[in-house]
Amino acid sequence: MSALRLLRIQELDSTQTYVRSHPELGFCGVLGDVQTAGRGRWGNRWESEAGTGFYFSAAVPEPGLPPGLAMQRAMLHAARRLDPAGTILGLKWPNDLVARLGSGLVKVGGILGEMQGERLILGLGINLTAAPKLRGRAIPAASLADLGLEIPDREALAAALMEDWQGLCEAREPAFRWPAQGDAIRWEGGGQGIVLGWEEDGRLRIANATGVQRLAGGEIAGIQPPG
Repeated sequence: MSALRLLRIQELDSTQTYVRSHPELGFCGVLGDVQTAGRGRWGNRWESEAGTGFYFSAAVPEPGLPPGLAMQRAMLHAARRLDPAGTILGLKWPNDLVARLGSGLVKVGGILGEMQGERLILGLGINLTAAPKLRGRAIPAASLADLGLEIPDREALAAALMEDWQGLCEAREPAFRWPAQGDAIRWEGGGQGIVLGWEEDGRLRIANATGVQRLAGGEIAGIQPPG
């Protein structure tokens, strides 16, 4: 695989916005020290304080995978880099990085993906040394430091992920996936059902009162606290 150019920018609004706004850069990576308007899924802000997180986006060749599966595999690569033993970090559907803490889950990171021509732009945010205190979230935030995991060198992690993401081949499994088969969940729009499994294309297969449904995206929560 060819090495991609990595740009490090001290302060910017969002690494994802920057890469999307500069198609002339081609396939590349952008690492931000501070984001002033970080983006999460569904238009949410990715809250962060200077020096506490990993804010990174990379434009890689379109991998020929369903979007949800591409983001899941990209996050699995990140989990492998941050938790080489594969014992702590898990994947919450559809593409959040989580860990078990006490009787529930905590969110450590999230990923975005969007197509622009032949470029798949992946944006990853990870709480490294501190996590925001956000109200009204079913799953609170935590940092790698909270979990006792080693804090990576940012540039080294970005370089490793740029190499990993050019192929998005099968990555090592995380410590766990949530929800698992048999879990009762609810999702946006008022639906609820029992998880039958994760589809090979990244969708979540659910059994409910009307039959079998396959979710392609959205926010989910456990009817019973995940544990």
